[in-house]
Amino acid sequence: MSSKRKVCVVVTARPSYARVRTALEALRAREDVELQIIAVASTLLHRYGEVAKVMEADGFDITWRIHSILEGETLVTQAKSTAIGLTETATALDNLRPDVVVTIADRFETIATAIAASYMNIPLAHIQGGEVTGNIDDRVRHAVTKLSDLHLVASRGAAEFVISMGEHPDTVFLTGCPSIDIAKRAAENPALPPDFFERFGGVGATFDISREPFIVVMQHPVTTEYEQAYAQAEETLKAVSDLGIHALWFWPNVDAGADATSKALRVWRERGLLPNVHFFRNLPPAVFYKVLIHSKGIVGNSSVAIRECAFLGVPAVNIGNRQISRERGPNVIDVPHDAAAIRTAIERQLAHGPYPSSTIYGDGTAGEKIAKVLATAPLRLKHELAMQGAS
Repeated sequence: MSSKRKVCVVVTARPSYARVRTALEALRAREDVELQIIAVASTLLHRYGEVAKVMEADGFDITWRIHSILEGETLVTQAKSTAIGLTETATALDNLRPDVVVTIADRFETIATAIAASYMNIPLAHIQGGEVTGNIDDRVRHAVTKLSDLHLVASRGAAEFVISMGEHPDTVFLTGCPSIDIAKRAAENPALPPDFFERFGGVGATFDISREPFIVVMQHPVTTEYEQAYAQAEETLKAVSDLGIHALWFWPNVDAGADATSKALRVWRERGLLPNVHFFRNLPPAVFYKVLIHSKGIVGNSSVAIRECAFLGVPAVNIGNRQISRERGPNVIDVPHDAAAIRTAIERQLAHGPYPSSTIYGDGTAGEKIAKVLATAPLRLKHELAMQGAS
């Protein structure tokens, strides 16, 4: 009988993979772990970059695939996709019989994983709990925290928040964020290939990415404001178009409102209003962070502007409420969904240039720390820990 601990990691989306890749590497290298990977939801879809193929190109074997996304990107389809994910994840876990399940961050697929593992009495480890963003993701993230048995948090503030929610301090581990590990590697070897656009595809304007100035744009719909997604995207489009600088624009995630955000991008591109913009569905995480290093800044509402860019010192313009309460370093300027305000903030960041590196979300060693916890920490369900404390 194998003595290896079976660790099942559920990867749900483009950012989830970046936030767990180095932990997967460290787990794969351990002789006391049998690594299982479930790829679910948008990781399997072409329009979101087929992250599963990126994972396989990085040498990871995918143990189970779950197609769970309903078309529409509305509140209704998001709720129904959560239900499908819950049902199919339960089936996968029943077949794989892991010793511990790992879920990441705060997406609707994350809570589906958490509910499935909890009802099946499988210990659940949560990466990136305890953070506060100020939007609907907080409800999901904190609900997953209360369902989880191990907490692998990215910052000291997050650790304190998880404990304040009533979680036992012995189950909270300050590891940092694995995406910082990849960002650190990128900073140590930031060169991009001369055939960048030929190699990684996308559509739109091309330029000498190693020499010409450019910004990165990554704007997602806000679930609680999804009916405004088109108008919000247009404000950013106006600012970037008026600025005239080259931009790499990344397609939005699968949340409610994504169709409207995507429609705004297509309309502006088809009208010839974005002559300096190149669009990508996805890039491998290591390449993406090198792109950020070469850029003059990032614009939008992705957490990468707050987390990885704090470590890299990349200037960031954060738009709207999606990240409004998240812990941040000095590299961020916050603005509303207003084209003039967005353009002014971008110009300020262009004039400022790089910021000092901040280690608020880790120092580049998170993957090894997370793997060690998952391989060696006692696996006790929450009620068992409570009973032990009462005895």
